Amino acid sequence: MTATDPALTALAQGWCALSLLHGRIEAHIERALQAGHGLSVREYSLLDVLSRQHDGEGGHLQMKQVADAVVLSQSATTRLVTRLEDRGLLSRYLCPTDRRGIYTNVSESGLALLEDARPTNESALREALDEAARNPELAPLVRAVETLRAPA
Repeated sequence: MTATDPALTALAQGWCALSLLHGRIEAHIERALQAGHGLSVREYSLLDVLSRQHDGEGGHLQMKQVADAVVLSQSATTRLVTRLEDRGLLSRYLCPTDRRGIYTNVSESGLALLEDARPTNESALREALDEAARNPELAPLVRAVETLRAPA
């Protein structure tokens, strides 16, 4: 393949369109969450991921798993957890079976903020997708996003 190969160009164009769609959606949601709830997209995502933990097998996430789920490095995730912990939205505790492991739970105030912010997130996502769907280059990606289902 060369840099002028049409397949490579199409692939690169597709990636640029996907990146553009992601950036527009994230920026729209960021503005809505910041204005309405004082949360960033990353903070919302972290609270959302941690709120889904449970007491069953594999129900509590270690920091690496949390980092993977919110698509951040472990160090960035740790800094984010610390900021939210300082705001009283999270708490950390040692794993009862492995003292090296640290788990994080969403506090009651964190859960309340998340529940207040969830409709804002959903509405902003819908608005951003609707706006992107009017762009002929992004419309096929919007349709793909709308048909995706989360893995069970």
